[in-house]
Amino acid sequence: MPLDEDVVAAIYRDHGAALKRFVLSASRDPQLADDVVQETVLRVWQQAPQITGSLRSYLFRTARNIMIDNYRKAQRRPQEAGDREVPATTDGAGAAGRIDDLLNKVLMEEALLRLSAEHRDVLVALHYRRCTVQEAAAQLKIPSGTVKSRAFYAVRALRTILDEMGVQR
Repeated sequence: MPLDEDVVAAIYRDHGAALKRFVLSASRDPQLADDVVQETVLRVWQQAPQITGSLRSYLFRTARNIMIDNYRKAQRRPQEAGDREVPATTDGAGAAGRIDDLLNKVLMEEALLRLSAEHRDVLVALHYRRCTVQEAAAQLKIPSGTVKSRAFYAVRALRTILDEMGVQR
């Protein structure tokens, strides 16, 4: 299939910066991040007709898989002079776990941004800042009953958004 430069350019334009930030937060190597982003966009472009759900979620999962594959390949090849040493305590499962945690964080941030500001504020206060209902009510300057109601509807909305994004629970 010939490369559709407009589609690839649109993927880079709409998702490239966020994708690179995600890869950089896992690797800290700008050249490697560029390579992973490029490979991710090309793989997703090849699979585009088969993608269901959120393209962004699919991009992040694809980048995650590429990073894990790259890590595993690096572990199988002999250490070359000039290569940075990988700590002996680092293993494939640990790297995959860290990348999964990072991916979950990125996807949750994206999902939270899709919520209304009122719902997001309540969830952030209750679940991230670990406030009690009364503390959240005081911080947000709303009644505690409103905090409870918004939390209920925010969680429902968040589940729907995560389902639309293709995030498996």
